[in-house]
Amino acid sequence: MGGAAGINLLLGMIRVKFAAVLIGASGVGLNASFTAVQGLVGTVAGLGIQSSAVREIAAAMGKGDEPAIGRAMLTLRRICWLTGLLGMAAMMLLSPFISQFTFGHQDYALDIAALGLVILFGNLSGGQLALIQGMRRIGDMARANIIGAVFGTVAAIGFYFTLGVRGIIPTLVAVSAFQLALSWYFARKVPILKAMLSLGQTLAEARDMVRLGLVMMTNGLMDTAVTYFAISLITQQEGLQAVGLYSAAFALSGMFANFVLGAMGADYYPRLTGVLSDNIAMKRMVNEQTEIGLALALPGLLGTMAIAPWVLELFYNREFLGAVGLLQWFILGCMGRVISWPLGFVILALGNTRWFLVTSITYHLVHMTLIAVGYELFGLEGVAIAFFVTCLSYIPAVYLVCRYKIGFTWSLACKRMALFGLPSLGAVFVACRSLTLWSGSAAGLLLTLLLSLYCLERLADRLGSEHWIVRAFVRLTG
Repeated sequence: MGGAAGINLLLGMIRVKFAAVLIGASGVGLNASFTAVQGLVGTVAGLGIQSSAVREIAAAMGKGDEPAIGRAMLTLRRICWLTGLLGMAAMMLLSPFISQFTFGHQDYALDIAALGLVILFGNLSGGQLALIQGMRRIGDMARANIIGAVFGTVAAIGFYFTLGVRGIIPTLVAVSAFQLALSWYFARKVPILKAMLSLGQTLAEARDMVRLGLVMMTNGLMDTAVTYFAISLITQQEGLQAVGLYSAAFALSGMFANFVLGAMGADYYPRLTGVLSDNIAMKRMVNEQTEIGLALALPGLLGTMAIAPWVLELFYNREFLGAVGLLQWFILGCMGRVISWPLGFVILALGNTRWFLVTSITYHLVHMTLIAVGYELFGLEGVAIAFFVTCLSYIPAVYLVCRYKIGFTWSLACKRMALFGLPSLGAVFVACRSLTLWSGSAAGLLLTLLLSLYCLERLADRLGSEHWIVRAFVRLTG
């Protein structure tokens, strides 16, 4: 999954570069607005079923209960069709109101209505991917991610080149349709027992899945609502070009963090679910994921911080240089996400809906409040500062919950990694904002190099001297 995420990262770089050149900052901002709208409605339509189904399938797999897997999958597919169709209808019917609220006019009503297809396709493919992830078919997940990213890149370049800004909606629809076909292809390769369920039996099977799914949907809904709120605020106050700067900075800051977190979530969550009754195993697993996550993410985050202006110009163009300050604050926030992410999965795996809701709702309400306050005080950069402050405050909150639930404490290795990494990231941030461009970047790159060597050492220790990556690195460096 890490390798697949790395390839996705490279393809994403190509995709955003072509987007910047072919549709400009305003086009990038419009794409972000459409994506935020689709994410908001799609989250409600999905009911969080995909995440709850992964948990049920993984738990049944751990017990060797094949009939339960078959029943869960049949139930999941039926729910996905129902909620997907309802979500598509809602998007189409409400499109004039959504356009008015988001952009201040109804000019994009037809475009938003077309996003209803994306909702339906996304729901159906989500159900198929839940089976693949729950059964821990990591190879198939990686292949689906890579093939989907290749098609998405080609489709985006083709539509943007021929249609310009009008190619945004066709790209979103085409990519979602292809992902549905891809997920169906890989899901049909999974051997599961066929189940026969009546409508009443389906509703009975769906009850627990929907109950936990609604809790997870609340988290996803709050997350997309915060994004939608930020984008709508910026759109109506400063226009689509400012949204383009915001979305470009946020996307670049998350490149390395999402690379790590995406790979982590694919296998870590099902494995964590499989050891629910063993607190010692859960604590060990969380510490391992935290240490590896920091070792993988820190060099990329430090390097991006050190040469932020050149990164923006490389991936986008000079039109996006106004996002440098945003990017630096977002990177600080991403560091907080890498630390808190493994802890958040503990609450999710335990299925403790009360604690999950409390931490999730509190986090997002604080974030939304800070966005409004930050924008009022510091303008566009205040939105990025709000992200950093929220991510930082979330770490002790989720840590205390996990300490209460499973007696969690960070290992010595994690503490050492944080002791080296966090001050280095803070030092690079201060250097880049207080020194000249060249001197700040030089100091940042020096710290990046030193910390990268330390991170490589920690990763080698984790992988073991016999791992093929370690052996290849030793041969390469002599």
